[in-house]
Amino acid sequence: MCKHQPRCPDALAPDCKAARVMVGHPEQGWSLLCNGVVLFEDAGALLPSGREVAPPVMGSAVTCAAPAGPVLTAIAA
Repeated sequence: MCKHQPRCPDALAPDCKAARVMVGHPEQGWSLLCNGVVLFEDAGALLPSGREVAPPVMGSAVTCAAPAGPVLTAIAA
């Protein structure tokens, strides 16, 4: 997906939030990174797989590769 040189970190890399912003909507509180990660203003994220990465707790390190909450799935209406 990323065509930058050097390439941006993969969505599962520990530094996945360092990828470049492709679509930014600060007024809505989110940005789409070139690796497919949706980054929220509270520093939480949604990975392309649907897994959420919780916002960091004060004083802790958070990586995209760390286990997080359940995979979010769409509800069929």
